[in-house]
Amino acid sequence: MADLGEIEELVLVGAGNMGGAMLSGWVAGGVRREAITVIDPNPSNSIKSLLDRSGIRHHVAPPDNIKAKILVLAVKPQVMYAVLDTLAPVIDENTLVISVAAGKTLTYFEERLGKLAMIRTIPNTPSMVGRGVIGAFANGLVTEVGREKADTLLSAVGQVEWVEKEADIDAVTAISGSGPAYAFYLVECMAEAGRKLGLDEELAMRLARGTVIGAGALMDGSKDDAGTLRKNVTSPGGTTAAALEQLMAEDGLQPVFDRALEAACNRSRELAG
Repeated sequence: MADLGEIEELVLVGAGNMGGAMLSGWVAGGVRREAITVIDPNPSNSIKSLLDRSGIRHHVAPPDNIKAKILVLAVKPQVMYAVLDTLAPVIDENTLVISVAAGKTLTYFEERLGKLAMIRTIPNTPSMVGRGVIGAFANGLVTEVGREKADTLLSAVGQVEWVEKEADIDAVTAISGSGPAYAFYLVECMAEAGRKLGLDEELAMRLARGTVIGAGALMDGSKDDAGTLRKNVTSPGGTTAAALEQLMAEDGLQPVFDRALEAACNRSRELAG
């Protein structure tokens, strides 16, 4: 993996939730302040504070005196087309482009920026606290060095998983991109079931929330896979086994997830055009 301190001429376009999280991770990880340029017409107060404290260059529009070696696109998909039209001053044939915009294929960027080394990624919202999962695909123009630099930059906000086909990004989107919402909904469902069992609503939510957070921490610190951890807490004939008999029934949770992820994957393909 490349050293963050060796990154040069890194241009971040868009410093919203995801872009801001990456910027904070880069600064904390050791990217030199003078190597970073942020382009954002209206950064949040927290990002303004970070820019002021660190002395990172900030522009409301692409400047004409910088050529990006790495260009990270972190603007909303619905305004991407307008932003791309302004980027000519900061890119050349040697620029590595990294997109974190959902639903935008590499063909979309190639048609607007030309044939450049490009990486398409799909991060998820835990990236905002440095615990994200980021799916990534590189086109054929990305060198091994370029891939290592991208991996290092993306690792500042989470776990990076590379796929060999761009089409796999849709399945990645269905699992990890949208996945945090499934975990949050699981907490909601557990809490609602607890309320129906007679518990106070707020108590049920605290129990469900704490259990899911704790289970995640246990899995994170264990070498065992999820199935083994599940079996470890399941005593034959016990309460957990009784619950899992329902969840693992033929019409239980697995077919629900099959349908849900298929729907998410199909929608990702539709959005990508």
